[in-house]
Amino acid sequence: MTEIVESPTKKRRDTSLEAAGAEFLVLGHLLLERIPSYKTYSNFPGYDIIATNPERNTSARVQVKSRVDTGFDGTIINNFDTDFVVLAALNRGFRNGPRKGDTGVRRPDFYVFPIEYILQVRDPSNPWGKIVRSRLTGLEDYQDRWDLIRDFLNR
Repeated sequence: MTEIVESPTKKRRDTSLEAAGAEFLVLGHLLLERIPSYKTYSNFPGYDIIATNPERNTSARVQVKSRVDTGFDGTIINNFDTDFVVLAALNRGFRNGPRKGDTGVRRPDFYVFPIEYILQVRDPSNPWGKIVRSRLTGLEDYQDRWDLIRDFLNR
């Protein structure tokens, strides 16, 4: 469970409910894509979901990263012990309020990245493990790419 961290300048938002919701949204999408999948609940620091192909006896580890704000600027990834990272852009509004009448609230977007891609675009010198959006080249090419997980399981 995420705590609110006190800071002299500002409090960190508790987004633990949104993060849990994002994991279940990703799980739901995998199931709708007919990819048998299971949520992990503890002691799996590198991944949140296990996607499977029972006929081939294969599995894929899926880490879910969520961004609550619309127009996210990146995400933090510290553990690369996974096969895929799904970035769930929840689009729940702009951090500083509406912009010219646009609340920013819209349907979530999902980006399915193979871990090899994440390892290529990360900045190894960033001490926080933040991957800034500008480094996510070809971002649109990974939107709703559940087929990448299916193909991985069919190998």
